[in-house]
Amino acid sequence: MIVPITGSGRAAFVPMLQSSHMKNPWVLFGVIIALLFVGAFYIAGSANEANNEGIQAITHIKGNPDADIVLVEYSDFQCPACRAAHPVVLGVMESYGDSIRFEYRHFPIERAHPYAVQAGTAAEAAGQQGKFYEFHDLLFDNQPEWSQSATPNVLFEQYAEQLELDMDMFRRHTNASVLRDKVRAQQREGLEAGVTGTPTFFLNGQRMTYSTFGEFVEQIEAAIDPSLVEIEQDLDEAVVGETVGEPVRFGI
Repeated sequence: MIVPITGSGRAAFVPMLQSSHMKNPWVLFGVIIALLFVGAFYIAGSANEANNEGIQAITHIKGNPDADIVLVEYSDFQCPACRAAHPVVLGVMESYGDSIRFEYRHFPIERAHPYAVQAGTAAEAAGQQGKFYEFHDLLFDNQPEWSQSATPNVLFEQYAEQLELDMDMFRRHTNASVLRDKVRAQQREGLEAGVTGTPTFFLNGQRMTYSTFGEFVEQIEAAIDPSLVEIEQDLDEAVVGETVGEPVRFGI
């Protein structure tokens, strides 16, 4: 769209086109192209401003926002390992949600997961309507479907409809640069914190290391109730092998 030039502006512009310098068709062509670029940038800027309209800065907290136990997950919605961890986190929050402040943060690994930023931005768009974690759950539950699709945004809109979101608002916000920038900013924060893969969890500010999901849950339980660690240590000391005096190890 090119805004017409009227009034005094036109009076100044027309003689310029008719001057001896504009008799060269290539110069005229260059002027037209320049005007088209200016118009395109103007339209793009206006659309981006409309997409960002009304967006609020939101931290997505689940559980008890005032809890002493803080669990932070850096995750990628297209990551299969993150999907595998999802039901474990749900179980932890179901059992101990009153004692935990849980926060999801984005860490898209685009070289392996090309739709991760799109998915994160869509979740943030749902979050603008108070449905971040509901959309979060749908993304993980349906990951095999949308991650293999050539048009994942079509499926994202279906999930938004399922949650009865305002679709006009959702569509605008999925294209909002502010939300896309938030996803990338959290990835940079993760890199600064030492995140190298997903999922990565921090428990009370300390990066968690574990070999199994069972160990993951045990560390959280111990943070909630330190006496559990003392009980396990007492049991290890009490149950020893008969000949070598080493703790008996079960399940090996």
